[in-house]
Amino acid sequence: MKVIEVHQSVYAINDAIAEETRRKLKEDKTFMVNLMASPGAGKTTTLLKTIERLNGKYKIGVMEADIDATVDAETMADAGVASIQVHTGGECAMDAEMTAQAIEEFQTSQYDLLFLENVGNLVCPAETDTGASRNVAILSIPEGDDKPLKYPLMFEVCQAVLINKIDTREYFDFDDEAVISHIHNLNPDAKIFFVSAKTGEGFDEWIAWLTAQVDAWNA
Repeated sequence: MKVIEVHQSVYAINDAIAEETRRKLKEDKTFMVNLMASPGAGKTTTLLKTIERLNGKYKIGVMEADIDATVDAETMADAGVASIQVHTGGECAMDAEMTAQAIEEFQTSQYDLLFLENVGNLVCPAETDTGASRNVAILSIPEGDDKPLKYPLMFEVCQAVLINKIDTREYFDFDDEAVISHIHNLNPDAKIFFVSAKTGEGFDEWIAWLTAQVDAWNA
């Protein structure tokens, strides 16, 4: 298992590095998703289900970002997915310099679709541009429909939001219409998909949107 140690970049030049990363990804015809969510929202399970549903359509790689440990990258590797683990040196999210370092090591030009599973929380990852092609957030039913009110920036910077664990609806007081309203008040253009990474429900719509995004980027 390959582990890459990366270090915090100078914040003032983050946006410039992010733009250069996007330029390189576009040139290499590599579409990168910055996937963000709280711990336990289902990032890794959603990734595995997504990759399974794409069924060989793209060459896919995953960068697993954590403060420490290699659990998620090992899970991906066990599933046969090309992956690397990125340690953030204590930082609570990836920034553009960290992402650029990881991309250089991962040789992303070999991939059509690359996922960055960011460090798990709804605050830090939303604050810094990584250079991804698109930002996607996962909010799980057990977390509650009020999270866009509490963590607005996360939902402002994402082009898509997956409401995960809909198979648990009967156990939690979660208002679908309220969460849609909260998100669209912050970000009217955000696409919202209600899914279950456990059962696959709702994945047709999510996969259709993602495929369209990847194909347009890599055209």
